[in-house]
Amino acid sequence: MVTERVEVQAVLRARIAQLGDQGEQWLVGLPDLIVELEQRWSITAGRPLTGGTASYVARARTADGRDAVLKVETPDQDFTRHVQTIADARGHGYVGLLASDLTRRSMLLEALGPALSRLDLPAERMIAALCQTLCQAWSVPHPAGLVVDPALEKARRLGQLVGRLWEELGRPCSAAVADQAMLFSERRAAAFDLDRCVVVHGDPHPGNALRVLGRRPGAESGFVFVDPDGFLADPAYDLGVVLRDWCPQLLAGDAASLARRYCRLLASETGVDETAIWEWGFLERVSTGLFALQLGAEDLARPFLATAERLTTRRGAGT
Repeated sequence: MVTERVEVQAVLRARIAQLGDQGEQWLVGLPDLIVELEQRWSITAGRPLTGGTASYVARARTADGRDAVLKVETPDQDFTRHVQTIADARGHGYVGLLASDLTRRSMLLEALGPALSRLDLPAERMIAALCQTLCQAWSVPHPAGLVVDPALEKARRLGQLVGRLWEELGRPCSAAVADQAMLFSERRAAAFDLDRCVVVHGDPHPGNALRVLGRRPGAESGFVFVDPDGFLADPAYDLGVVLRDWCPQLLAGDAASLARRYCRLLASETGVDETAIWEWGFLERVSTGLFALQLGAEDLARPFLATAERLTTRRGAGT
C-alpha cells in the first residue's frame, strides 16, 4: 500500500462519505489502484492536484519523460460519458486523452497549465475566454444513442432538487428565491428542444478551464476544458453555469446590474438567447448553493444563496 502518497481533499472526502460502503471501498482501494495504473501505463504518479471534487487527480510522468495527469473518478459519476466526451472532442475545446480504463474509472490526460480561475484577469476577460472555449467544445458530435427523456431533462431535475433540498435543509434561503428557481426550472423545461441541443460540458466554470502549454488546434482561446459531464442540453445551460459564478464581484456592488452585464456579454459572445442564459444561471446558482450546503460545504454554499437573494424579483416571476 502507498497510503502516504494519497491525499484526499476535504470536499472530496465529504462526497465519498455520502456514498457509504461504496465510497469507503473506493477510498481504501485508491492507493493500490494508483500502483496498478503506474504499471499499466508505464507512468510515475506524483503529488495530487487541488480542485477536484469528484475525482482524485495527480501529476504523472510517462516513461519517455513527458508530463501528464492521472485522474481516478469516484464511483458515483457517469465515467463513460466523461471519457467519451473527451475522446470524441479530439482536443477541440477539451483536454487531450492519452489513455483510459473504463473498468478502473481512470484516465491519463494531457498536462495543462493553471486554471483560468487562478489567473489575475478581469471577470469580463474570463467570461470571454470561457465563451470562446465553449464554442469549440460544442462541436463535439452527438454520440449515437444519446437521447434525452423529457421527464429527466436537466431543468426539470434541477427544479426538483431545489424543492427537495430547500425543505430538507430547513429552508436555508427565502421562499422567494426557491420559488423563482423552480419557476425558471418550469420555463426552461417547457422550452426544451432536442434539435437545439449540443453536447454540453455541464460545469464550465473558470476552475474547469485550464491553459494549454503551447499553441495547438482546438485550443485557439488558449484554454481547454476538463471534467465534462457530457450530456445533451440547450447551449444556454452551459452559459448559465458560467453566469452562476462571480459571487465576490456581485456581493461587492450592485449585484443585479453587474449580473445583467455579464449575461449580456455571454449572449453577445455566443449568439445564445439572453433570457435563457439568465434563467439557467439563476437556477444553477440556487441549486449549487443548496447542493453544497447538503455536502457540508457552507463556506462554498452561502455566497451562491446570498447572491440569489439579491437577484430575486420578490414577485417570484419575471426576469
